[in-house]
Amino acid sequence: MKIEILGTGCSKCNKTKEMVEKAVKEAGVDAEIVKVEDFDIILGYGVMVTPALVIDGDVKVAGKVPSVDDIKKWIKK
Repeated sequence: MKIEILGTGCSKCNKTKEMVEKAVKEAGVDAEIVKVEDFDIILGYGVMVTPALVIDGDVKVAGKVPSVDDIKKWIKK
């Protein structure tokens, strides 16, 4: 599983990364967590507002920090 956090490094982007790391640990799944700061890649996903969370190429949320519970639901599917 590949989880990408899209954002330029703002506080919300960093918070999203913390939440993803916590959710992955709690769910006990094996995932590669990647921070993406390249605007071309971010725009390639059609994301206009960050932070955004992409799991295996699928944008799950953009413009807000997701909860640990939401992230765990997405990664267990």
